Amino acid sequence: MTTITEPRKTASINPWLIALALWLLLALISSAALWKLRQNALTGQARELDLLSLALTEEIDRGLRGAEEGLLALRIEFQDHRLPVTASTTARQELQTRADLMPLVQTLWLVDHDGVVMASSAQTAAPDAHSFAPALDDLAPNDIAVSRPFEDASAHGSLVALALRLPDAPDGRGGWVIAAIPASALLGAFSAAVPTADARMGVFRSDGVRLASANVPPAALDESTIAKRPASLTRTEVRTFDDGSDHLMALHGVARYDIKVFVSRDLAAVLLPWREMAEGAGVALALLLAVMCAALHLVQRAHRRYDEARNAFEAQLARSTKLKSLGTLAGGVAHDFNNVLAGIVGFAEMAQDAAVQGSDQARHLDGVLRAATRGKALVERVLSFSRGGARLSTVFELEPVVEEVLSLLSASLRPGVVLERVFEAPGARLRGDPTQAFEAVLNLCTNAMDAMPGEGMLSVRLERLHVAEPRILSHTQLSAGDFVALTVSDQGSGISPEVMEHLFEPFFTTRTAKSGTGLGLAVVFGVVAEFGGAIDVRSSPGQGASFIVYFPLCPDMQAPEPRPPQAMHPSNVSR
Repeated sequence: MTTITEPRKTASINPWLIALALWLLLALISSAALWKLRQNALTGQARELDLLSLALTEEIDRGLRGAEEGLLALRIEFQDHRLPVTASTTARQELQTRADLMPLVQTLWLVDHDGVVMASSAQTAAPDAHSFAPALDDLAPNDIAVSRPFEDASAHGSLVALALRLPDAPDGRGGWVIAAIPASALLGAFSAAVPTADARMGVFRSDGVRLASANVPPAALDESTIAKRPASLTRTEVRTFDDGSDHLMALHGVARYDIKVFVSRDLAAVLLPWREMAEGAGVALALLLAVMCAALHLVQRAHRRYDEARNAFEAQLARSTKLKSLGTLAGGVAHDFNNVLAGIVGFAEMAQDAAVQGSDQARHLDGVLRAATRGKALVERVLSFSRGGARLSTVFELEPVVEEVLSLLSASLRPGVVLERVFEAPGARLRGDPTQAFEAVLNLCTNAMDAMPGEGMLSVRLERLHVAEPRILSHTQLSAGDFVALTVSDQGSGISPEVMEHLFEPFFTTRTAKSGTGLGLAVVFGVVAEFGGAIDVRSSPGQGASFIVYFPLCPDMQAPEPRPPQAMHPSNVSR
């Protein structure tokens, strides 16, 4: 025995979650790539700053060593008593000549232990002895002391002094030889090497005294933080200056003179290209998210439409199959019942012939024949639904047939019911039985009037229609081609979804047993099928109903049967 099991239902995954997960994954990958690019940008710029700081530090070291060698030469001359130690003009000129031969040096002073200038190359005051570090009194014989920056009226800008201890002479003379150099000379080739406006440079003593700086505002940097830093950083780091700006800073030192040199760039300027790239990536991700959402929305909408079309097709196919089965069953029963009625009519006619005219028997036999005739008419209607039996096939115009039905109905309209006719398909011809078409139109109009027990409008419209692609209708499928569409609309109470399912089934009716047989719409369905057309029903409770019948146009040029001419206007309204 074979067991049939239902397929296991798999949990559906929300496509929005899938799209969001994919976008988040892409955003995560992009973020990681952008972070790597940021680190590479910082690393590359840090390497450049480190090399620049090192180069500038070496340049300062070479310049200061040149000045130191000049001071050592002066000390030797002092020891050999070849250096003038008077305030005469000759001594001043000799010292100035020696200052001109020394790199970076502008002014020379010979100062004794009491701070008194013994000789100088210019008539300017020597720098304060207490401004040097290390202190002059504690200065070792071969060490160099560096002063704070000071102003000199004869110089254009600040000066920084270097001091070297002089040996004590037998006559008790001694002290220090001091050389003044421009503070800007400590910056070296910084302005030429780093032309960017955001770059900064500073030269500091180890105690944090600023000797020279470029592009560094006076209050932009806490000088004590420089004093606390080691003479050489193991790596370039990001520092926040006192003006709130973040800088990428490299620091090196000149150990011989206890000087520290830093070079920095504004972090925002360094990361500007990366930030532009990140903003572009963010915009691209946002656009991608919008495109993904729009595409997913369109796909879901198309999927919903596909599901709706499939469900409508399945419902239409189920209805068509049911009606076909009912038609086959009704046709078989009608044929059998027709055979029974043929016997009844035959025997009744023979009995009537044998009966005495005017007798009760003849009267009773007349009733039997009338009942049999009604039964035969009912069978004919059932056969029309089941498309059983041979039918007349000819080419005819549909508009005169519809006009004939409406003329018939106009005479029996109830008060308050308005008949509207709009004919926009003159000369539209069909191939089939015009009697069937007449019966179908009559049944549709009669049902429409019955749906309006009070007042309302019955609208009948004819129009040509070209269908480019097949359509799924409420109860049938409409193929592509040229059609004439007959629309019968009412303003009744509408059709409920439950009634819609059984609308064209034979013997189904919502009326009482005495007011209908339930074959009217079944006959309409059979006639439409006989013509090869389709039917669509549009209705909702309380909104009335519209029956649209699509008859295929006949391309045959056979002349239609002659009919009496009738005047017709599309906007003609009858009461």
